[in-house]
Parts: sequence; C-alpha cells; structure tokens
Amino acid sequence: MPAFAELRGAALHWLAERDAVKKAAGVRQLARDGLLGRLTLDVDIDLPELPAIPGRPDKPELVSPRAVPHRGMNTPAGRAALIHAMVHIEFNAINLALDAVWRFSRMPREYYADWLRVADEEALHFGMLSDYLDRLGFAYGDFPSHDGLWALALKTQHDVLARMALLPRTMEARGLDVTPGMKAKLVQAGESEIAPIMEIILRDEIGHVAIGNQWFNWLCAQRGLDPLGAYTQLVAEYGAPAPRGPFNFEARRKAGFSEAELAGLV
Repeated sequence: MPAFAELRGAALHWLAERDAVKKAAGVRQLARDGLLGRLTLDVDIDLPELPAIPGRPDKPELVSPRAVPHRGMNTPAGRAALIHAMVHIEFNAINLALDAVWRFSRMPREYYADWLRVADEEALHFGMLSDYLDRLGFAYGDFPSHDGLWALALKTQHDVLARMALLPRTMEARGLDVTPGMKAKLVQAGESEIAPIMEIILRDEIGHVAIGNQWFNWLCAQRGLDPLGAYTQLVAEYGAPAPRGPFNFEARRKAGFSEAELAGLV
C-alpha cells in the first residue's frame, strides 16, 4: 500500500482507486496516518482533477434509479439485493467524503479532519456490509445499482456550500429516516445478525450529517446568508429531491437540524 505525505493528494489518489476493497483499506490506513500525525495538509493548493474519478469496479452495472429491480424480503436473493444497495451507498459515501477532502481548498483545517473521519467510518461500514453480503453467498457487484449520489456530487463540484447543503444535509439525512425501517424489515425477514451493524451505521451517520450541518452553517455565516433561505434556494437551484417522510426527528435533532427546519419538514 503506497505511503503518502499530504492528505488532500492522498484523498484524490484513493478516490481514483477502482478496486473497492483496496479503496476501503487504503482510506482506513490514511485515517490512521492522519491520526498519528504522519500527514501534512496544504489547504491552499488547487489540485488538478484526475481523469477517471471516482474510481469504481466494473460491477455493479449502473442503471437509472427506476431501472433497479425491486426484490421482496421473502427470498434470500431479495434480502441480499437490499443489503447490496446498502453496500453500494457506503461505497459512494467513501467517494463523496474523499471528494470533499481533495476538491475544496482554503477551508479550515478542521474541515479536512472531519471529512477524513467520515471517509474512514464509511469504509468501515462498507467492509461490515460487504462481509455480511459475502456470508449470504453474494458479492458487491452482483446486482445493478444507480448513481444518484455521485450525480448530485458532480452538480455541486464548484461550490462547497452547495455540496454541504445537498449531500450530507439532504441525501445522507434521508438515510437517518429510512435506516430504522430497513433494519426492522430485514430482522423480521430473518436477518437478525445485521441489526447491530445497522445500529453502528445509524449512530455514525448521525455524526456525518452533523458535520455537514456544522460546515453548512459555518459557510452561511462566512457569506452572510440565512441558512434556511440559502438551503431552500440551493434545493431549487440544483434540483435536489425534496425531503419526504416519514422522518426520524430524533436522529435529525441529534444531527443538528434546528427546530425551524424540522417544523418545515411537516
């Protein structure tokens, strides 16, 4: 595994890595190196974008969200398909966190430490879910998936405020709402061993959305913007999906959403 000296360049390297297992392992090592103070950080450099990011394996086949087949919980393949979708989300989440590290320059140093931590935890989630999928006799890549998360990342690549608003605060916050129900369905269908994994994921994702909230509000303050108004404008400008219920208000509160924002959801 290559050794790196500078954090943002290393994040770009692992973003371009096509092998999912190598990417996850590389990110986990990168986070350890950062924690041990082995990496420098240049917040001012504007790194040139590599031609093929994000790096992904040949499979899964990427299709439109409407073309992803629906599978019921009453068959092993159906349950595996749902878990596979979760694995794919975590793989995309690794890429999104790495992209947040390398792409946006001249942010406070704490910003990069936060998103490196997110990448590390997403890599952990990917590994736990991949291992579980393997125990069911399937592997990442066995089912078609869609690319909605990265499509929105491309739209927001020129503005860190839009990225913070629409990825962690919108798309990832949706995960806070749906994870408890998905866990209940899988447990009811006989996959009880996945429950503690999903509890870890929900706990960590609350922290990830909180990081998005923190930096969105910081950026609004820096630019003299009202967070509620700025968020509404960004959702409309970028065509982000509107939040839809049911909502996990407890998790959203823990993630730092204001009471005014929560009231706006209903």
